Amino acid sequence: MGVKERKERDRAEMREMILTSAHRLFVDRGFEEVSIRNIAEAIEYSPATIYLYFKDKNEIFFALHTEAFKVFNEFLGPILQIADPFQRLVAMGEKYLSFALMHPQRYEIMFIIESPMDCDENSENWAEGRRTLGFLEGLLMECQAKGRFKGHNPQSLAFMIWSQMHGMCSLELRNRTRCYPEDSRLQIRNEAFESFKRILAQL
Repeated sequence: MGVKERKERDRAEMREMILTSAHRLFVDRGFEEVSIRNIAEAIEYSPATIYLYFKDKNEIFFALHTEAFKVFNEFLGPILQIADPFQRLVAMGEKYLSFALMHPQRYEIMFIIESPMDCDENSENWAEGRRTLGFLEGLLMECQAKGRFKGHNPQSLAFMIWSQMHGMCSLELRNRTRCYPEDSRLQIRNEAFESFKRILAQL
């Protein structure tokens, strides 16, 4: 390995170390409670080192957010083979729930941790997330073309579906489902999802 390749490898490893440590701190403490100095201390480097890779902690958050959505969008890949748009919509809901339970730390960054205050001024950094929402809205329009969801605004319907699925996921991830007997939680969640499917089918 040449000097140039080694430097590129070392730089990539350092960037990944920063992101990994920041991710853990954001999830444990919340975005507002974490500073660049905290991240630097976690990786045992000076704050100046962090600034060689990211201009501020907002940029670190955006990088984590984009990475999480890229993984999620790849996770959705298999549902593209489903021809019927409504069945694809149902499969997307199943995938959404599975992803949240399989990748809780990424889900935290995507949907639970409060985002930076200047997120509206940096909308280009949310492109991957918007792509996911656009996929859902496009899928609903496909369903409408097949005769479903007549009279419904795709954006409002997408928000309703997203809210329902996010509610199920966040209750599970925040251990709020412990009010149910342990041996029946999975059945309750599955039955709730089936009920939601039936509601959507009737719209």
